[in-house]
Amino acid sequence: MTDTASAASRAAEILSRPVTLNGLTVPNRIAMAPMTRMFSPDGVPGDDVRSYYARRAAAGVGLIVTEGTYVGHESAGQSDRVPRFHGEQQLAGWRKVVEAVHEAGGTIVPQLWHIGMVRNQGEPPFADAPAVGPSGLVTAGAEPTGRAMTQQDLDDVVAAFAQAAADAERIGFDGVEIHGAHGYLVDQFLWAGTNRRTDAYGGDPVARTKFAAEIVAAVRERVSAEFPVIFRYSQWKQQDYTARLAETPEELEAILTPLAAAGVDAFHASTRRYWLPEFDGSDLNLAGWSKKLTGRPTITVGSVGLDGDFLRSFAGQGAPVRGIDNLLDRLERDEFDMVAVGRALLQDPEWAAKVLDNRFEALKPYDAAALKTLH
Repeated sequence: MTDTASAASRAAEILSRPVTLNGLTVPNRIAMAPMTRMFSPDGVPGDDVRSYYARRAAAGVGLIVTEGTYVGHESAGQSDRVPRFHGEQQLAGWRKVVEAVHEAGGTIVPQLWHIGMVRNQGEPPFADAPAVGPSGLVTAGAEPTGRAMTQQDLDDVVAAFAQAAADAERIGFDGVEIHGAHGYLVDQFLWAGTNRRTDAYGGDPVARTKFAAEIVAAVRERVSAEFPVIFRYSQWKQQDYTARLAETPEELEAILTPLAAAGVDAFHASTRRYWLPEFDGSDLNLAGWSKKLTGRPTITVGSVGLDGDFLRSFAGQGAPVRGIDNLLDRLERDEFDMVAVGRALLQDPEWAAKVLDNRFEALKPYDAAALKTLH
């Protein structure tokens, strides 16, 4: 057997193993990472959205995490083409998506999202609502461009996330993911650069986690005990790729422990390159540290199936498929439990099937320029 064939066989064996997230058994270790698409006019996911997810479920993706969906709060989002997770038509559209994914043999969770201080560029707003955040800041060192949230604001957003989670279970989703990453609202509270509050929601890492933990607890209360609650977080922000929530494992533990205690079943640790160690003195990546510190299952993500920095790829430079031996080594030693694939799976809907079937030679290289025509 050649080295390539051996690697392909090993990948198929390891990635095909089922994994359990609370009461959900996912048929394999491959997840589809959430990727904003803006193909839902009036916030309603239509037949094209249904077929987009069903196609990838049918091709072997074990767990689909949907693109970010706005929760039911006036300032949750601006784009009229991003799907919403509130409203009769919107939820009816999502129900059809769920049914199609289940028929294809997959599992699916919605990513629940509030953008906070981040404003979409060039997108017509569907709601004339103020930008809100912990301190009215969109990034560290900036002047306030929005309104600091009041206690009523905080309570309203917590309730919106909880209602969305309850609706998700009601219409058949297999769990939910709370978007706490990339500089959006929940992350704006976690990040010291945007959280300058002096009340109970600001200060040290534990205090900055209070808002996120309240969301998790409210979600946990509104769904059944076995319904998985996933929390996605990141060190980097779209406003600042060098930003960090935690400089040490101890600081990260202070953030993650209250979230786990509040009811998080799995952490989705977003990095730009999964193979990089998170802290000095250890080879563990962010997902690995999340699992070590909390004991919860974790999902790793970051340029899986790509070669090189994704910013260069976004600039239109195609990239050869990166080998995944390092990824498989980490899975075998239980550093993390699942692997989320983003742009490579967007480029090639059959990516999971090809990997699980030992067909590495058929994988398509990532080409950002071609993505505008792909669905």
